[in-house]
Amino acid sequence: MKNVKLIFKSVALAMGVSTLVLSILGDLSVDSAITLLSIGVACLAIVQLQDKEK
Repeated sequence: MKNVKLIFKSVALAMGVSTLVLSILGDLSVDSAITLLSIGVACLAIVQLQDKEK
């Protein structure tokens, strides 16, 4: 279970960093940015829900 939390946190971080980098490069549309950040937020929400179950 600890590995799953780490994976979700890593995915969330990766989505945030990728959004920032692509935005700086100018290769990111608004729709893509919202999608990437939504994936990151969903991963963080899953981690929080897993913590509350214990």
